[in-house]
Amino acid sequence: MSSSPLAAFSTCELSDALVKLNVPNGGHLSGLESISPTSPVRICGPAYTVKMVWAHDDDAPRPQNHFVDTAPRGSIIIIDAPISARNAVWGGLMTAGAQARGAAGVIVSGRCRDLAEQRSANFAVFARGHSTLGQSPFTRPSEINIPLRLSPGDDTFSVSVSPQDWIVADEDGVVCVPRELESQVVDLANKGRHIDALCLADIQQGVSVEVAFKTHRST
Repeated sequence: MSSSPLAAFSTCELSDALVKLNVPNGGHLSGLESISPTSPVRICGPAYTVKMVWAHDDDAPRPQNHFVDTAPRGSIIIIDAPISARNAVWGGLMTAGAQARGAAGVIVSGRCRDLAEQRSANFAVFARGHSTLGQSPFTRPSEINIPLRLSPGDDTFSVSVSPQDWIVADEDGVVCVPRELESQVVDLANKGRHIDALCLADIQQGVSVEVAFKTHRST
C-alpha cells in the first residue's frame, strides 16, 4: 500500500494541482495507457527508474543485477526505452518477479508483451504499446535509479521523473508528482475537489455550467 495521501486523488485532480504549481504538462506522462489488468486500477508509489539502451551500445553502463531483482517493495518501476524501439522491454516473467518482490506496478515508456500473462497475474502495467518481440537482441537495461525524461515523441510533452518521485496511475493516465511538492499538491487537490463538488451540486440543480464555474472556480 502507498504511504502517500496522493493515493486518494485521481490523476486528473493531481494534474490540475500540478498545473497550478507550474509543473510542465501537469506531470502527465502522455501516451501511456493501461494494459493490465482489464478492470480499472489505481496505483501510487515511489519511482524506481530504469534506462534502456540499444543492445549494441557498448559504451553505456551495465547494471550488476537484473533491475527487477532490486525493485523495492511498494515501488513503481519506470522504464524508459529508446523511442524508436519496436520490441517489448517488459514481459510476463518480469511481472512474476516484480510481484514476488512486492512492486506496485510498472510504467513502460515503450512496449510490453505477454498481455494474457500480465492480465492473469492482475498486475498493473501501463505502456505506450505492445509487441511480440522480446528485449533481446534489440535493447538492454543500462542505468538504474537515475533521472529520466520521458517523451511520447514530442518533446513539448516530455516530463522529468526522478527516483523517489511519486507516481500515480489510473484509468485516466499516469502522473508524476515531484516528491518535494507532495504536500502542496495534496492541499491543492483537496481544494479542487471541494470546488468541483460545489459546481456539481449547482449543475445538478439546473444551474448552467458557465454560472457554476464563474461562481466557484473564479474565487
